[in-house]
Amino acid sequence: MDSISAKLAALPGNVRGAVWILLSAVIFTMTNSLIKYVGSSLDPFQMVFFRGLFGTMFLLPIVWHAGGMAVLKTKRMNFHLARGITGSLALMTIFYALTNMPLADVTGISFSRSLWVIILAVLFLGESIRWRRWTATLVGFCGVLVMVRPGPEANPAAIAAVLNALFVAMSVVLIKRMTVTEKPLTILFWGTLIPTFVTLPPAIIVWQAPTNTELMLMAAIGAGLSVGHTCLIHGLRVGEATAVMPFDYTRLIFAGIAGYIFFVEVPDPYTIAGAILIIFATLYIARRESKEGREPPPPT
Repeated sequence: MDSISAKLAALPGNVRGAVWILLSAVIFTMTNSLIKYVGSSLDPFQMVFFRGLFGTMFLLPIVWHAGGMAVLKTKRMNFHLARGITGSLALMTIFYALTNMPLADVTGISFSRSLWVIILAVLFLGESIRWRRWTATLVGFCGVLVMVRPGPEANPAAIAAVLNALFVAMSVVLIKRMTVTEKPLTILFWGTLIPTFVTLPPAIIVWQAPTNTELMLMAAIGAGLSVGHTCLIHGLRVGEATAVMPFDYTRLIFAGIAGYIFFVEVPDPYTIAGAILIIFATLYIARRESKEGREPPPPT
């Protein structure tokens, strides 16, 4: 293990960052597969509750090692509450979408979160966007429409996937506002704990006793999402965002493979075409952000 760590440390920053991003893509795909499997028997409210509960339990030792309650002190609890609510909505919609749609479809639509961040940044952060990024944003949303195929027979799960991207973008904007004064671990902990309490009342209404297997899988989901985000943060810390984030799109490949192996899902031409448009648009936006010296919006 020490030799692997030493070899990894000797690599250039962007290469190490790409390795961390690839690792996060694998972990997120595995976790989403578990969500899809468990979602066939548990309600999304109950799943989000357990995700928050087990995720919080996973973070407690890390918080204790980092300084205990001092890490959790904040003067911006209103922002944490807002992010906790949007995070709860993001989790509920993604859990519902994953349960009722092919993995590759949900993954492709989820990449549109960067497009929503552009719009929200203009509305709430006062950022100015030039016509090239607006054009790329419109192209990306055309990709979303291709995948969702709106109409009388539109899949509600596809709408949930789009709403998930919007709620994630709201969380990103809130995080941008908080990072000025808040520590990353503080944001991560409150963002994991608050959804536990937000989803407890509706979870009680739809409650059904989980089996021991379902509890173990939910614990794995809570830990997996936390570990995946930790890998993502490490990747962005050691590498340049515009250099390493394109590797996050390997999630679409991994999702296609996992969907085919575990759920006999085959991506259709609409999924492939829409995903290409979304990925092209978000990569172009990230490139423009880099040229103008601005950090592209991070995924969450």
